[in-house]
Amino acid sequence: MIKNVITASLKVTSISILAVSLAACGNGATKTASSYPEKALSIIAPSGAGGGWDMTARTIAKVLTETKAMDKPISVENKPGGGGAVFMAEYATKDVKDNYKLFVSSPPILINHLKKEGNTPYGYADTTPLAQLTKDYGAIAVAANSKYKDLKSLLDDLKADPTKLTVAGGSAPGSMDHLVSILPAFKYGIDPKKVKYVSYDGGGEAVTALLGGNADVLGTDASSLDQYVKAGKIRVLAVAAPQRLGSMKDVPTMKEQGVDAEFLIWRGFFGPKNMDAGAKKFWDDAIKKMVDSDAWKKEMTANNWETDYKKSDDFKAFLAQQETQLKDMLTALGMQK
Repeated sequence: MIKNVITASLKVTSISILAVSLAACGNGATKTASSYPEKALSIIAPSGAGGGWDMTARTIAKVLTETKAMDKPISVENKPGGGGAVFMAEYATKDVKDNYKLFVSSPPILINHLKKEGNTPYGYADTTPLAQLTKDYGAIAVAANSKYKDLKSLLDDLKADPTKLTVAGGSAPGSMDHLVSILPAFKYGIDPKKVKYVSYDGGGEAVTALLGGNADVLGTDASSLDQYVKAGKIRVLAVAAPQRLGSMKDVPTMKEQGVDAEFLIWRGFFGPKNMDAGAKKFWDDAIKKMVDSDAWKKEMTANNWETDYKKSDDFKAFLAQQETQLKDMLTALGMQK
């Protein structure tokens, strides 16, 4: 009898311990999966105001809030310097576990890691790629009162004297705007190292330099120029796209003008390298809800962007492919590390 009581007691105790253990594990899993986000977060644009990164970060914050895909406050911060390299140096070393600090980027996160001058040891492998969101293309522009009406006449003058014209861009030498600027010159037989390129902290500052007469030419992403074109302040000479863009249907491609150059500018959303699984799952769901919303589609039309959504795993695979292509381009330009 006593033996039976002891045995029964041990069974009850074992079941109780198991139940408590399972409850604890269940509560832990629930906390990881459902408690994030618990506070406000920030989205970093690693540039000054007014450029593609800034516009993308603010659009993400706006649509996430409007669609209630995020119910916590979102702030947007600008951290310019080195075409994103300054921000990455801090993010990849100090914020590796900060699930509440995210950022937007584009080809510079690859280029800065691959180029010879101003090289950074940090790249997309030091992040958690969350999603590719949009695609854009490079463009070459001049002020509305410029004598240049087409890309060929500009390149002819540049070929005759590469130091004659100052080219502005919103990123560091060797970074995206620089490549957009010198790629058509390179394809036209001009030594890219002789092109006088001046970098600014963001596309907005580069446009200001162009309009202020401190630069003759601007190389940047096409979509960021639309407001200036509509205001009659600048003239876009060419887009580095495979075909004319709907928002700039009157602007010929570089290929149409005899220059075999294309430059795709994707934009994506990133988190810290050691982002926890619960936070990553949240963003997989939230971003999908965002890009499927009417609010997002409305912003795409307003900004002349094209949605090119890739979820986290697909985006990571795409980045590996892009890294190889950009390495080949930099090698051709003699700018690889």
